Amino acid sequence: MSTARTYPAPDIIYHDEPEVLREAAAEDFSLHIVPPSWRSSRFSLSMAWFGLMSAMFWVVVGSMVALTVGTINTLIGIALSTIVYGILCGIAARFAARSGTSVALFSRAVFGQVGATFAALLFGVTITYYAIAEGSIVAIALQDYFGGPISLWYFIVCLYSAPLVMRGVRTWLDRINGILLPLYVFGLVACVIWATAKHGYSGAWLTQMPVGGVDAGVPGWWFAFTVYMGVWVVVMMTWDVARFGRKEDAPFNGRITFGIPFYVVTLLINGAVGMFITFTIPIEGALSETSAIIGIVALMGPFGVLLVWASQTRINTINFYLSSTNMQNFFARAFKISWPRTVWVGIMTVVIFLVMLTDVFGYLLLTLQFQGVIIVAWVGVAMTHIAWCGLRGIRADQLEFRPGRVPLVNPGGLGAWVIASATGCLMMVFGGSFGGVWAPPVTLGIAVVIYAASLMVAQRNWFVEERPGDPRKEVDDPWQARIRCHHCHQAYIAHEMDRDPSAGHEPICLACASDRSEFLVAARAEARTSSGNLSMEELVRQ
Repeated sequence: MSTARTYPAPDIIYHDEPEVLREAAAEDFSLHIVPPSWRSSRFSLSMAWFGLMSAMFWVVVGSMVALTVGTINTLIGIALSTIVYGILCGIAARFAARSGTSVALFSRAVFGQVGATFAALLFGVTITYYAIAEGSIVAIALQDYFGGPISLWYFIVCLYSAPLVMRGVRTWLDRINGILLPLYVFGLVACVIWATAKHGYSGAWLTQMPVGGVDAGVPGWWFAFTVYMGVWVVVMMTWDVARFGRKEDAPFNGRITFGIPFYVVTLLINGAVGMFITFTIPIEGALSETSAIIGIVALMGPFGVLLVWASQTRINTINFYLSSTNMQNFFARAFKISWPRTVWVGIMTVVIFLVMLTDVFGYLLLTLQFQGVIIVAWVGVAMTHIAWCGLRGIRADQLEFRPGRVPLVNPGGLGAWVIASATGCLMMVFGGSFGGVWAPPVTLGIAVVIYAASLMVAQRNWFVEERPGDPRKEVDDPWQARIRCHHCHQAYIAHEMDRDPSAGHEPICLACASDRSEFLVAARAEARTSSGNLSMEELVRQ
């Protein structure tokens, strides 16, 4: 635990300062590594995350797939998705908690700074689309029951949603979602009972056959499975929420909170309820997310409105939160615009409202299909990297994500992501129904194969730019010791700190290092003069 003589001695403390905690109450360390002192308990984290469980999307998508390939095929596809989702999200949750990284920071380690910037944009835009869709559902339910122009209800939904996410996961999202959870559970059970009492029960819904088959040359269950592959953005959502979990809780959270039991309820039970409601409640016209919501409101009246409001408000707290944090990350990294997360909540709320005024459902699903393919490629590279780390004995907390110590581009990671994504998108455009079904799995396979092959010939400088003077090595415990940043004058854990060669090698925090061009230029110049061509074996040893 020694500091180089030529470097200024760091100001080290072992507690969070009041100003840092006040900022964290709203910012949630969105541009920093979450310190152990700010991690959430198992219960608190689960209450925040379980908002995803209540999205009406899961109820409706199961019924829509069933109309295409039949109930049995859909249930098989959902069951397989439940297992895959649980495995992928469990792995992501454990790695996120142990590394402390967000999607943007992890992407920096795997794709380089350029790729990480695009990852934050992709994630932010995709989640914004989901916020638009889920918010529109609430507005449609309110208009159907109370009347009035839909634009007014769009405005009201956005107006009440924004304040709910002004504070972070640990200080508010867990509480609001915990309060609304009983309303959702009771409402969904009541809907099933109500529909049965009014329209009677028939087991025919379990064997419902499609009106027409899928012209893609694949079994119906495989079609259903690939539909759910298009929503693997949930893996990214898992990552950004799971980083707030305590390291010692990572095994439990990986298995339960973000694992297979959670998806049994989220995918399988919600999907089954959606199928039952679809084939029990008469709905005029073709089934869509809109008509299904109207059917629930028509069946339950004000209680249906309450159910829709509770379910969509829960999921949109997560959507609005992740939209604001990732757009904050993107603009901070790409354009050096370092506005607080609360400002980005306001900006994204305005964007969401304006897009709601357009023909949302006319283009939303097509857009999400293409974004889904790109996200599948990201998941493929991410899971391959985690597996490689496990095989090479590289711990999650050894991940290098500091902007002055990672290259602009990691050719292996970014190359695999771009090639796989481009292939998948081309299949979507030119492959017809066959391409639509096979684009996600083909994209996944290409991403995994290319990145795995690149790791066999990878150089250390793909992942790390060697520079002297690492603050992590200047303290006894980089996760507990805080070092004061010379630029913002706040103290953050040493694990995220660096030395600023543009300012006499004073300590600098992760957020300031990412935003200051003079630091980035000086750091790259210093890296070029350092002996950095170490092997991958040396990466493992360090």
